[in-house]
Amino acid sequence: MIMRLRRHAAALGVVAAAVFAAMTLLEFLYFRSLSGGLPSLDLRFWGFSESEGFAWIAALGRPGAEVILVWHYLTFDLVFPALLSAALISLMLKTGERLPHFAVLSETTRSVVALALVLPYTIADYAQNIVVARVLADPPSAGARSMALASGLIVAKFAFLAVSVAVIATFVLAGLRSARRSAGVGDRKAR
Repeated sequence: MIMRLRRHAAALGVVAAAVFAAMTLLEFLYFRSLSGGLPSLDLRFWGFSESEGFAWIAALGRPGAEVILVWHYLTFDLVFPALLSAALISLMLKTGERLPHFAVLSETTRSVVALALVLPYTIADYAQNIVVARVLADPPSAGARSMALASGLIVAKFAFLAVSVAVIATFVLAGLRSARRSAGVGDRKAR
């Protein structure tokens, strides 16, 4: 089943990009106005301190926290991590087809490799969403541990995402190099 995703790499990539664009527009055109210009916790790639997290929640107030909870964590962020993960897996499988050493692996092995490289991002993203959603739903119960956990999961999410993107980029570059090498061998044989 996972191998079927490679046929839909372009479509999954376009849909994931469209959802990301919608989330980004909401962040910059609406959510930042609710927090007095402070970026959402999701966009703090290097994490945040406890005081920064609580400052964001305080700036949102109860109405702002409810808006972000409903329009981000209970809508877009329920779908986006799975959608992006499917797009990453499909791109990994599609770009890996051009690599002789990857292409000779069984479909099951290729699927397991792609899933193993992307699944940590998916788990970290959903775990971070759960922690931040709980903090937004009940700010008084959020403590230093919740903020530290949310911050750590955000950093982990982006680190795991970077690994998946780096693997895809490596596959693309290796595929281009392999194609150039094959074309060079073909030119020499034609002479």
